[in-house]
Amino acid sequence: MFRPLFVFIGTRYTRAKRRNHFVSFISLTSMIGLALGVVVMIVVLSVMNGFDHEMRTRVLGMVPHATIESADPITDWRGLATKVQENPQVLAVAPFTQMQGLLTHDGKVQKVLLNGIDPLEERKVSIIDHFIKQGQLDSLSPGSFGIMIG
Repeated sequence: MFRPLFVFIGTRYTRAKRRNHFVSFISLTSMIGLALGVVVMIVVLSVMNGFDHEMRTRVLGMVPHATIESADPITDWRGLATKVQENPQVLAVAPFTQMQGLLTHDGKVQKVLLNGIDPLEERKVSIIDHFIKQGQLDSLSPGSFGIMIG
C-alpha cells in the first residue's frame, strides 16, 4: 500500500522502536499540545483582528481625521471648505467649534468640553447619530441653542 512520505515520516517518529509506550505517550502529548497551541493562536489572532477593525471604525468614525485650526475665528469657513474639498482625497468637510465650559447640578460643578456642530454637515463626516439614545440629530437646527449630552 502506498503512503505519502510525510505520513511515513510522521508515523515513524511518533512511535518508539521498542515497546516503550511512555515515549509514544510523550510524543502524542507533545503533538496534541503543539496542535492546541496553533489553534489557540489562530483564534486569538482572528479575535484581535476583528477587535482592531471594530475599534478603528468606531473611534475614527467619531473623531475627525484632520482639523484646520486658527488662532483667530475663521469667518469664511465655506470658502475654506470648498478649497479643502478640491483635494480628491478629501471625502467630506464639516465645520465645528470647540471650547471648555462648566456645568452645575445640585451644587456640584463639572468641567465639560463643548463642541458646536452644524447638524446637516456633521452627518457627512461622523457616525455620531448612530450613538444617540434619545432624540435625533435632525432636532438640532443651525443657529439655535440646542444641546446633546453624551
